[in-house]
Amino acid sequence: MNRLAIVILNWDGANDTLAAVHSLSINPVTDKIVVIDNGSQQLDFAKLKPLYKLSTVVVLKNNRNLGFAGGVNTGIHWAIERGYEFVGLLNNDAKVNDTWVKNMLLPFKSSSSVVAVTSLMLNYSGKKIDSTSEQYSNWGLPFPRSRGLKTKDAPESGYVFGATGGATLYKTSLFKEIGLFDETFFAYYEDVDISFRAQLAGHKVYYTNKAIAYHKQGATSKKIPGFTVYQTFKNIPLLYIKNVPLPLLIPIGARLWLSYLLMFGNAIKKGTGLHALKGWLASIWYFWTSALWKRFIIQRRKVVSNQYISSMIYHDLPPDQTGMRKFRAFFVKKTP
Repeated sequence: MNRLAIVILNWDGANDTLAAVHSLSINPVTDKIVVIDNGSQQLDFAKLKPLYKLSTVVVLKNNRNLGFAGGVNTGIHWAIERGYEFVGLLNNDAKVNDTWVKNMLLPFKSSSSVVAVTSLMLNYSGKKIDSTSEQYSNWGLPFPRSRGLKTKDAPESGYVFGATGGATLYKTSLFKEIGLFDETFFAYYEDVDISFRAQLAGHKVYYTNKAIAYHKQGATSKKIPGFTVYQTFKNIPLLYIKNVPLPLLIPIGARLWLSYLLMFGNAIKKGTGLHALKGWLASIWYFWTSALWKRFIIQRRKVVSNQYISSMIYHDLPPDQTGMRKFRAFFVKKTP
């Protein structure tokens, strides 16, 4: 069996992609780096030509932009079909330290229940944290754990709720069991979704601070005005509908819809209300066309208790939602 393939998704960002591949080339990558071009313009795709000369690199091309979820699924399919044991995802606007692969593989040896290992992601300067995993709050809002903290304050390694799709290794057996990334998400929170599904199916996600990636936050999403707002308003309800267990639906849902309305008002204030509205309408469409039946399948596979899921989520508003904290008293019981 082949051991490890690492997928890098390129969309009109060839210069960053080449840098990401170079950072992996100084790691002891066992098998292949799989570069997926996601419908880039021809001039950008042409810049990837030097990669064809490298025996450790495979370049695959999608004829159109399938989003992050669809793009990386192309690489995951490739790895599964060729019998790889692990498949890694690395953002094309990221680079890794020279022991990243080695330290990412180590936690898999400690427990057979670990199906994903996520790394310490710093900003490109290395001074602040971009993410130490993905978290889901009891307000129905996903967020990157530890974002904005100083690098010296990075938490110790350990089990976490979710892995960031930007710098993570997965067992390919996970995808065979619960499916690949949900392509209706297109981009944003598809990594939280698959982590949520893994948790419900009884698997574990591990974070290691020994493997470090450096990320240019938002380098891709900034290319399309309103893209992040649209995807956020579309995907947050889908994440909730698909994955939250029945006993938690009402308490999390009540908080979610309050925060959703407040976020919508903020979008209007910032001039992105139309993008938010389109995202909300898209979420309704996907609710009826796919999310409900996906929920049925996901919840049937659930093997963990509701108490366990409650223990794994974050019981507060995400740290960056300071503007909504004054509303928290209506939904959170005060400690005597």
